[in-house]
Amino acid sequence: MKMKAATAVLVGLLMTFSLLAACSNSQESLSQTNAQTDNPSTGSGTANPSGIGAAAGDTGQGALADNAKETPRNETLYINGLQWGAPTNFNLLSGNPAFPINYGNSRELIYETLFMINMIDGKLEPLLGSSYTWTDDKTLKIELNKYAKWSDGQPFTSDDVVYTYKLGQKYEINWTSYWDYIQDVVADGPHAVTITLKPDNPNKLTVTESIELIPMLPKHIWEEIEKKAGNDLAAIRKEFNADPVGTGPYKIYFYNDQKITLIRDDNYWGQSLFGKLPAPKYITHVIYKDNAAGDLAFKNGQVDVSQQFTPQVWKMWESGAPVKTYLKDAPYYLPGSMPSIFFNLSKKGLDNADVRKAIAMAIDYKKISQLAMSGYSADMKPSLTLDTPAESKFVDQDAIRPLQWTTDVKAANELLDSIGAKKGKDGIRVLNGQRLGPYDIECPYGWSDWNAALEIVAQSAKAIGIEIRTKFPEAPVWNNDLQTGKFDIIMNTPAGSVTPANPWSRARTIMYSKGVAPIGEMAFWNWGRYKNDRADEIIDQIPTATDEEAKALYTELTKIWLQDVPSIPLMYRPWVFYTVNESVWKGFPVDGDGSNIPPQIAMDGAGIKALYKITN
Repeated sequence: MKMKAATAVLVGLLMTFSLLAACSNSQESLSQTNAQTDNPSTGSGTANPSGIGAAAGDTGQGALADNAKETPRNETLYINGLQWGAPTNFNLLSGNPAFPINYGNSRELIYETLFMINMIDGKLEPLLGSSYTWTDDKTLKIELNKYAKWSDGQPFTSDDVVYTYKLGQKYEINWTSYWDYIQDVVADGPHAVTITLKPDNPNKLTVTESIELIPMLPKHIWEEIEKKAGNDLAAIRKEFNADPVGTGPYKIYFYNDQKITLIRDDNYWGQSLFGKLPAPKYITHVIYKDNAAGDLAFKNGQVDVSQQFTPQVWKMWESGAPVKTYLKDAPYYLPGSMPSIFFNLSKKGLDNADVRKAIAMAIDYKKISQLAMSGYSADMKPSLTLDTPAESKFVDQDAIRPLQWTTDVKAANELLDSIGAKKGKDGIRVLNGQRLGPYDIECPYGWSDWNAALEIVAQSAKAIGIEIRTKFPEAPVWNNDLQTGKFDIIMNTPAGSVTPANPWSRARTIMYSKGVAPIGEMAFWNWGRYKNDRADEIIDQIPTATDEEAKALYTELTKIWLQDVPSIPLMYRPWVFYTVNESVWKGFPVDGDGSNIPPQIAMDGAGIKALYKITN
């Protein structure tokens, strides 16, 4: 599609927003995940490009001896993009812990999960758990690694697993929602655990997700914290937890308002699993004030692994920097989510599936990739699944291909003509007496790739006689509009994590109508209030279906989605922006190296194996 002044407007928009990346917090009840903090609109930390020799700040707690301020460069792995302000605490239950404590990304540096997710193939690999087996449709048996122990020397046992799971039953915390499906978690000796599902809601997919997502906590430590807090969650959340006891390969070494440094635990139990210790003795996250400062340090070799959105990353290696992305060529990063637009199906005009389909056909997805995503999004192949081996296998691709749309403005106009939507004198169509616009399309201000993408959608719609206006409120306003249905068209990421529960969680987030509050009340999935009884039936059936049955169900569900178009994916977005500089550390995993180590920033899930591969 020819666009005259639009390109200049969009480039200007990107420059205005300083090319910060959008972070999306997908509000859903099943997989409560932390938003990717790669788009800070503000940063409370002070930039320190070298990250070395930072003076201790007033935070004090946990900032250890003076000799902890500096670490040898050739023993330290520097990272950025995961912490955007001074650390507030290292308490997993606080809701806002500092790096590297995390829920939602399977981070394995201090607290480990039972299994490691590998985003390349979607498989779970052993860690604290050595194997898992569904003995029947409602019973999951987990064998634990008998060599695992906590950093204080205490053994890791089934009691710790039971305790951690039941914290979610006792308190409203990140993994509480799994108890919608779990009947009980019990120890079966010191090195085995059995999880039984509720007979009336046996969702194997989400419970399988839990074993790679829930970080294990030491019972002997957190029971005492509970007692001290009087079993009051608000009081528990105030625990700073300056020196967390975990099973992982690293411990907190030093932190202030400029950096957080971890030190390798040379007594790490995982030597029996991985065959050796991780190569870096130290891992330091420098707290930069913004993406520009972090990008400059990364380009200069002062950061080794970057999780920031870097516009036109190829220019770094073209200028001679030893920088690599996981994929050698565009789109450079593996897709992990699909930021999408959702239609309010109560709005006149937008309640027509042909109108929504025409909008989908008019959108210039290549321009979104090039201008909004700096080329990091591959060609759009609309589906409920990502275009990756881990997900595309769930759907019969040949069966859905005739229904998949591509950018075709001529065909979109013909579709609108066929349903009697005639253009008025102003060029905007009218259907059954309803003018098709203006419709507001919305996402938070400052999420520059999303802002630019919606500008392209609005301009694309104009070419087919539909008036769409961009609206960029502050994030809290957008979030309230999203959940209450106070929107015409709105952008969000459905089920944005790589987990064993996808693509089911994504389909449920987009299409499942059961339990969704009416417009005006809070809904945490299906924000457009789409309703299709057959879609609900399929979503209910998939978790207990065989692989063959599930593929047929996913294919049917995807066909329904392609015909009804309750949402439109605009881009493929990486789960994390894995970019490495090999000035100091070499041998980071890349596509085609035969290692099967995923680009999960050398610390999430099976990405942790990169720490055993690199050399300096």
